[in-house]
Amino acid sequence: MSALQNKIDFVALVSVTMANANGDPLNGNRPRTDYNGFGEISDMCIKRKIRNRMQDMGHRIFVQSNDRCDDGFQSLIERASTVMKNVRDRDEYALAACETWLDVRTFGQLFAFKDAKGVSCGVRGPVSIHQAVSLSPVEIESMQITRSVNGEKKEKSGDRASDTMGMKHFVRFGLYEIKGSINVQLAEKTGFSYEDAMVIKECLRTLFVNDASSARPDGSMEVVKLFWWEHSYKDGQYSSAKVHRSVKAALKPGVEIPSRMEDYIISAEPLEGLEPEILEGD
Repeated sequence: MSALQNKIDFVALVSVTMANANGDPLNGNRPRTDYNGFGEISDMCIKRKIRNRMQDMGHRIFVQSNDRCDDGFQSLIERASTVMKNVRDRDEYALAACETWLDVRTFGQLFAFKDAKGVSCGVRGPVSIHQAVSLSPVEIESMQITRSVNGEKKEKSGDRASDTMGMKHFVRFGLYEIKGSINVQLAEKTGFSYEDAMVIKECLRTLFVNDASSARPDGSMEVVKLFWWEHSYKDGQYSSAKVHRSVKAALKPGVEIPSRMEDYIISAEPLEGLEPEILEGD
């Protein structure tokens, strides 16, 4: 494993078509939007998908979702206790966690629970990800759905019919922008390597592989472009904000409401001495 030498920035453009990119449980699971109608995907949602892709690639993950648990542990404290049973202090605890789990040395982790030894610590990860925001306001549609079978046995005759009502919400179309960076100084502390950075790049490129659901059918969400900048030294030639702003997306002349990726003109503003690698999504 080779140490990460230089700062990395990235921008991924994600298209959403007839899908619920990230439902808000406090708003009837409607797709998240801001007050101006721009669609949003939380950073935690994006990190969850990256963790899932890490698992698909065979890496050990600390924060696993219940439906993807691959080691039989039912809680984080169980998973931590089996690995950390021989550690003696916080530094050793953090080091062991980073060596064991890729997502810990990537995103960091707060081990706020106390195990039998009373050891707790926090790890600050080198990979930071912004919440994704759509480039244009999105149109959200709602569809009433019915279920034609009873989930429970009827206790009395005359109870409500088997058909029950529900709602399904989706974004008709949206092009979202995911921004992120990898900090070398923090990578040195967690042991995050250049090979780990390549794993993150592949996770982003294939973010929605094995992610299909009724809210996100296969093909409804897609990484269309991934811009990846590797700077020449630790702190980078430019700030992350300037690098992220260099990606430009404008609607084509005559298009008022975008309905597909092709309605945008995507470009990367040149930055002297820093050329992005541009990849197509999968």
